[in-house]
Amino acid sequence: MIKAQSLDGLFEKLLDGKSIFKNKEVLRPSYTPDLLLHRNEQINSLATILVSALRGETPSNVLIYGKTGTGKTAVTRYVGKELERVSEDKSLFCSVVYINCEVIDTQYRLLANLARHFEEDVPMTGWPTDQVFMKFKEAIDSKEQVIVIILDEIDKLIKKGDDVLYNLSRINTDLQRAKVSMIGVSNDLKFTEFLDPRVKSSLGEEELIFPPYDAEQISDILKQRAKMAYTDGSLGEMVIPLCAAFAAQEHGDARRALDLLRVSGEIAERENQPQVLEEHVRRAQEKIEVDRVVEVVRTLPTQSKLVLYSIILLRSRGREGKNVTTGEMYNVYRQLCHHIDVDILTQRRVTDLMSELDMLGIVNAVVVSKGRYGRTKEISLSVPVESTRKVLLEDYRLKPLVDFKASVFSKMFS
Repeated sequence: MIKAQSLDGLFEKLLDGKSIFKNKEVLRPSYTPDLLLHRNEQINSLATILVSALRGETPSNVLIYGKTGTGKTAVTRYVGKELERVSEDKSLFCSVVYINCEVIDTQYRLLANLARHFEEDVPMTGWPTDQVFMKFKEAIDSKEQVIVIILDEIDKLIKKGDDVLYNLSRINTDLQRAKVSMIGVSNDLKFTEFLDPRVKSSLGEEELIFPPYDAEQISDILKQRAKMAYTDGSLGEMVIPLCAAFAAQEHGDARRALDLLRVSGEIAERENQPQVLEEHVRRAQEKIEVDRVVEVVRTLPTQSKLVLYSIILLRSRGREGKNVTTGEMYNVYRQLCHHIDVDILTQRRVTDLMSELDMLGIVNAVVVSKGRYGRTKEISLSVPVESTRKVLLEDYRLKPLVDFKASVFSKMFS
């Protein structure tokens, strides 16, 4: 008979071990340090725009672009916090409201959140949107003040329509005492293509582009955070250079570097190791990549999953080292659809889906010339084949494809 393990003291035993972390939270994206490295130019540019608020004027609306992990959110929140601090010192009324549009992604929820920020009792559902907007306007126009609304991941909001941006960008014409300015933050340089031209012109009065960090800059950021996050002597000599090198490969993504530094420490600590070593960083890199792929792939629509699975089939059946063409991919995609009785999309639509996978970093598609035969796209995978296949086959609709073999292979490789 197996004796049940007692749970007495379960967490006490784990807490008794000495942690290599002093403050793990400084390695998370939500943390904004008192000193932001290598972003002076961007900080000064944004401050130059927002200083109008301290004169009681309406600052220009700003659009901020840059890839993930280039410091957009950190700089925006940093400058916003400083703006509020200075306005308080000068006895001015200036509020900075931060909204993450990945979480608050509908017009109603955005307006309700804004109204509640200014102490209006608005339910999170149920009212007409116009009524919520009116409540928000009444709340802010009760006194002379300047309000800066930061809309992080603004492109997520636009996917559900730009009515709310149209209304907010013109709100100042309806206000007597208050003034409102907006800052839109996005990883997508092209998201304004989907905007109403009137919204685009009023929202993008000023634009700031954030370049990626290089390996040396990322290394500086990691050293700054490591001093706050880890106990003395708990990081191996190669840990920070390796984290910086991996992140530099990911288009200078400082957020990725900080995740690597944190996860490496978590792996070392779980193994009761007194020091984080190079091997922990490599394992953290693998874990983060797999976690990212799993999350992105798991949430893809069925048709996108079929496109991705067709590429995986072509790559894993004698195609190692060879890129897949869009024609080959579409041929296999059609067979997969037939096999599980799913509607077959046109080749143009499938190519669009493949471009979306490229944008997500799951595949890499490059246009190549075939001389007199025209041009085609060659596709390579940017993610691990086996872990991606496993996630795709978790979808009940794709499970019947587990042993599927496309007849197209015999034609291709004869």
